[in-house]
Amino acid sequence: GKGYLVLPKTVVDGASAPAVLVAHENRGLNPYIEDVARRLAKAGFIAFAPDALHSLGGYPGNDDDGRTMQRTLERDKIVADFQAAAQFLHAHPSVTGKVGIVGFCFGGYLANELAATIPDHIQAAVPFYGTPPTSDMSQKKGPIMLHFAELDQRVNGTWPDYQMKLDEMQVPYQAFTYAKVNHGFHNDSTARYHEASAELAWQRTLEFFKQHLS
Repeated sequence: GKGYLVLPKTVVDGASAPAVLVAHENRGLNPYIEDVARRLAKAGFIAFAPDALHSLGGYPGNDDDGRTMQRTLERDKIVADFQAAAQFLHAHPSVTGKVGIVGFCFGGYLANELAATIPDHIQAAVPFYGTPPTSDMSQKKGPIMLHFAELDQRVNGTWPDYQMKLDEMQVPYQAFTYAKVNHGFHNDSTARYHEASAELAWQRTLEFFKQHLS
């Protein structure tokens, strides 16, 4: 399969709902990302988590092999796959026409990139510790909610320039930095998980999507 699609109970009864695209880290569609999709569905969103590794046979069952596989893929190909997934959601008969994206690590970059490249299909973006888009940002509309980990120097070093561009273009954004936590703090399947920060960031994310996608 190309991904994991979860419908909220309301949609099972024939109603429509807003949708959220879930962009995985640099290791494919693992159980953690499937769980994020389920959490979104519980909150009332249609959630779709594509697997960038589907052309290679899909997530291999462990993160180390997944990481090795994802390294062999062209970044542009992954971006194109996720753009197509956003367009698929936008056109889906059960989706209200409002689509958001949440992404983690490499997926955080994808959230920033899709917000820049297909702003008409992405109504709200939430990158968790993601680097800025590599494409031209002149189309970018936002709104964006950005989550950063205080100890994540690599990603945090890219933020000042990105923030300046968002300000220049008057893109609405909110940025939060979580104290004393590492890159990947939301992922509860690794040692970097920080429960209090993860819960707070997730609560803010759900409220943001409810506000901008309803």
